[in-house]
Amino acid sequence: MLYPATIGFALCLLAFTGLMVQLIRGRRWGPQARAMAFAVAASIAWPVFGLAAAIDATPLHWAAFWWGDLVRAAAWITFILVLLHERRPDETTQVRPRRYIIGAAVVMMAAVAVGGLAPLSQLAGGTASIPSRVGLVASLSLAILGLVCLEQLLRNVPAQQRWGITPLAIALGGIFAFDLYLYSDAVLFGKLDLGIWSAQGSVSACAVPLLAVATARSQKWTLNLAVSHRLVFHSTVLLAAAGYVLGVAALGYLVRFVGGGWGPALQMVLLVAALMVLGALLTLGTLRSKLRVIIRKNLFKQRYDYREEWLRFTRLISARDASSDIYVRCINALADLVESPAGSVWIRRGNSCRQVAQWNAPRVSALEAIEGPLMAFLDRTGWVLNLDEYRRKPGRYDALLLPDWLAQLRSAWLVVPLLAAEGVVGFVVLMTPRVQIELDWEVFDLLKTAGSQVAALLGQIEANDALSESERFAAFSRMSAFVVHDLKNLVAQLSLLLKNAQRHGANADFRHDMLITLQHVVDRMNGMLAQVRLGTRPVENPQGVDLSVIVKRVCELKSAQRSRLVCGTCEPVAAVGHHDRLEHVLSHVVQNAIDAIDADGHIRVSLEHDGANAVVEVVDDGIGMSPAFVQQRLFKPFQTTKETGMGIGVYESHQYVTSLGGQMIVESTPGAGTRVRIVLPRATVAGRADNQSFEAV
Repeated sequence: MLYPATIGFALCLLAFTGLMVQLIRGRRWGPQARAMAFAVAASIAWPVFGLAAAIDATPLHWAAFWWGDLVRAAAWITFILVLLHERRPDETTQVRPRRYIIGAAVVMMAAVAVGGLAPLSQLAGGTASIPSRVGLVASLSLAILGLVCLEQLLRNVPAQQRWGITPLAIALGGIFAFDLYLYSDAVLFGKLDLGIWSAQGSVSACAVPLLAVATARSQKWTLNLAVSHRLVFHSTVLLAAAGYVLGVAALGYLVRFVGGGWGPALQMVLLVAALMVLGALLTLGTLRSKLRVIIRKNLFKQRYDYREEWLRFTRLISARDASSDIYVRCINALADLVESPAGSVWIRRGNSCRQVAQWNAPRVSALEAIEGPLMAFLDRTGWVLNLDEYRRKPGRYDALLLPDWLAQLRSAWLVVPLLAAEGVVGFVVLMTPRVQIELDWEVFDLLKTAGSQVAALLGQIEANDALSESERFAAFSRMSAFVVHDLKNLVAQLSLLLKNAQRHGANADFRHDMLITLQHVVDRMNGMLAQVRLGTRPVENPQGVDLSVIVKRVCELKSAQRSRLVCGTCEPVAAVGHHDRLEHVLSHVVQNAIDAIDADGHIRVSLEHDGANAVVEVVDDGIGMSPAFVQQRLFKPFQTTKETGMGIGVYESHQYVTSLGGQMIVESTPGAGTRVRIVLPRATVAGRADNQSFEAV
């Protein structure tokens, strides 16, 4: 084995491979670029054959190397001829480029043919592995031809273009000059000097930096090949794994060599442990994210493979998997673009935005007002809010004031607006990424575009839900016509019963029949209410009402159904609303709590004031509800967890409380119970205690 030759050809292989990567990252695909790519490809194959000949000098390896050397020299001469063909010689030039190119091409092909057949004939005859004089003369001819072509190229290049050609001429001139020296010595002495030959790969490797400079200066030599980011990623992982395995093998050989009697056992332990570590590294999400970021930053001018990213994004948000939530899929699709491991989505509902889903992120029960500073900023600018930059330089964001829930969420990183035609319909909060990501215009544009797609998808879903609700309300209204008819019959029975009671009220048999009839009417009406329950909106304007009176009355009525219902101390607290409607809302909430607990369950109702708001809180330790149901379905009509429920009560209550400017906040945990907070604007109390009146704050 010739170690200098082995090292030199290995360096040459790595250098020309790197040059090929630079070419692939280019932007053009012209004749010059194709000729350059062919020459570099030949220069990559040539050191492979040189390594084989240096490691094991068999006739077959020498034949392969000699063919590779001839093709390499011919490829570079072809590239020079292509450049020479596109140059415009001035009037003083005596050489005619077209005839010169044709003559040089004929000489080059003849040299390749003659020189290539010599090693093959030697191999067929079974003689020595060193090429014959004919092959040496052919290689010498190509070296001379290459130098002549370079001289003609420099002579015909205009002065203003020599800045780009000079590095190329120096690099190829060095390669051809060394070949001229090598093969002149071989022709003179009738054999190849292996000492000089061992340096051939190193000399070619030294020329690669100058070729890279020349390539960077002339954009016409670069290619425009679409290399997939995924291909580069998996190739890099494969090469890294191969290098890791080779390193482990070398270490295992060293352990076996110096380990004595323990060597084989230690070698086996090392091998198994190394494979386990390799498996753990390949499945580590953080490492994969770092590798993707490094590849995007150093190997590609554009950070993303937009075709691949958009196909993956579309697959995520359009997956037909009933078990996965569409909101969570949208978070995943946006988070994967920037290597974020968590996030949450906020959607506009009424006059505020609420969190409807989260992925590996904390649940937030606060509401974000549509007219608040955050939503106003997103709607006005459409920017992706970089919270890290905001914390360092808040002045760049027009003195934006973050809401408390977002300012306290230290892991929050980006706020991506969901832009639709009518404006911002929500936003997605992404958490700190696995690895440090450099945020630039490319990342922000991609996130804004993806956010618009998510907004369009969610808008379509919301429209479909609204249409479905409208159709179900229409069916509900048609059903109400039959209910009204039954109510008319019941009213007729009660009217007849009242008329007869004036004449036969003293008759014991009549009173018995009257009780049976009343029981029948009550049963019929309860059955109808179980099927249909649609409250009417009050006509009068909201006024100040004393919530303590409503809380006490509801607790007294419901205590008959549940003895473990506890009503906290109720001091007079005034709120804006309607007495009967608020009593209906609170009765419904307490009744839901009663239905949710078992025989040993507890319910607590309390009333308090919180600044400018009055808060009624109902807490139970019943079966509870899932977070997904609370966020996405609880406040929608016809959504219920009860087997016999209609899903109208909570929707009706929420709509009424929201119309007053209040909120219904529900916190529930399956198996642990539910907490419902009814927040209403407070009202001031005026007048005496025996004749109270209220004014809205």
